[in-house]
Amino acid sequence: MRMVDIIQKKRDGYSLTTEEINYMISGFTSDAIPDYQMSAFLMAVYFKGMDIQETTELTMAMVNSGEVMDLSGINGIKVDKHSTGGVGDKTSLIVGPLVAASGVPVAKMSGRGLGHTGGTIDKLEAIAGFHVELSQPQFVEQVNKHKIAIVSQTGNLTPADKKLYALRDVTATVNSIPLIASSVMSKKIASGADAIVLDVKVGSGAFMKTHAEARELAKIMVQIGKGLNKKTVAIITDMNQPLGYEVGNANEVKEAIEVLSGKGEAGLVQVCLTIAAYMTIAGGIYADFNQAYLAMSGILQNGEALGKFKEFIKTQGGRVVVVEHPDLLPQAKNHVELKAELAGYLQSMAAESVGTAAMLLGAGRQTKDEPIDYAAGITLKKKVGDEVQKGDVLAVLHSNRDINLEICQILRNALVIGPDKPEILPVIYDVIE
Repeated sequence: MRMVDIIQKKRDGYSLTTEEINYMISGFTSDAIPDYQMSAFLMAVYFKGMDIQETTELTMAMVNSGEVMDLSGINGIKVDKHSTGGVGDKTSLIVGPLVAASGVPVAKMSGRGLGHTGGTIDKLEAIAGFHVELSQPQFVEQVNKHKIAIVSQTGNLTPADKKLYALRDVTATVNSIPLIASSVMSKKIASGADAIVLDVKVGSGAFMKTHAEARELAKIMVQIGKGLNKKTVAIITDMNQPLGYEVGNANEVKEAIEVLSGKGEAGLVQVCLTIAAYMTIAGGIYADFNQAYLAMSGILQNGEALGKFKEFIKTQGGRVVVVEHPDLLPQAKNHVELKAELAGYLQSMAAESVGTAAMLLGAGRQTKDEPIDYAAGITLKKKVGDEVQKGDVLAVLHSNRDINLEICQILRNALVIGPDKPEILPVIYDVIE
């Protein structure tokens, strides 16, 4: 078998066999197949696509390129949640304790942020003392005892995906639906979950900009999951503006604590309750969405979810006092208010630009080894549809670095004020089962 023949076959629009896909992925992982040949293959996939059978085979080849977590020691149906990436997306910090409080085991591996989207692990590391690395026995024991553990992805899971992703990043082949679907699903399947709930973001701050793309990605990921006997549900949610009011790390933890305390912005709460409801259905606790949603809402309001969050933070070594006193989380030295230059309505918010501004303040990374300023970020004071008077504070920028005019201008350009009240978009568009 020769890699050049596989490239040619895909270039000409034919489907690959299981053997060809396995040969290619194992060869690439072991460095037997060079980057330049894999780059040519990725571009062929970008233009010609892959059918569901090929995409599933590619997913499994990436799963089998490394370790697969054995979570058989954890009692119950283990449900994992994955977001395709957004701005101000603190849902895992809220949904994890909420679902665990209902009795469904949450054994979650999360990543760090890169570019304009934030990672759950970075947010948790804003809590002093929190350990993001646990051994396999510790992980299993903690989930059995406390129903929740969230840890950093180990280096041995899906090494083929890591290599492929790095190559896609520099060859303009990131936005290929079969490649995104197999990348996401390989990580989730290697993580050992029994059921998967996917939060597929759509809009200006998401990788999927259109509803057609988001639906296609969601359908393919659900099909992959079903084909591999993993109960999979995808929820398509809005990312035309950041989720909630806070973008950053420590400030997103603070907002998560507010939601877990029964408060919080309505859109963020609705997304969290919807994801949690589908996770508890997948976990076998409830059969009906409305019943599950009401139960999750009750757990959020009665303090059980907040209690579970405290227990989770304490168990992983975090400073639990920050839950009662969020002002003990990292605080920035510098704060700049961005004020409205005219009156009207906030018509739109370019979420990706808000994420970029937060990254430049120090809340995110431009390269994977860059350190993070946990106190850096943006607090939004207005959401799309809100009325604005001239001089109103639209947002506050926080950083330990000097906050320059360029960053303020990026944020100002992202917030569009006009005379007419805009149509308010739903936060949840669709559910694909």
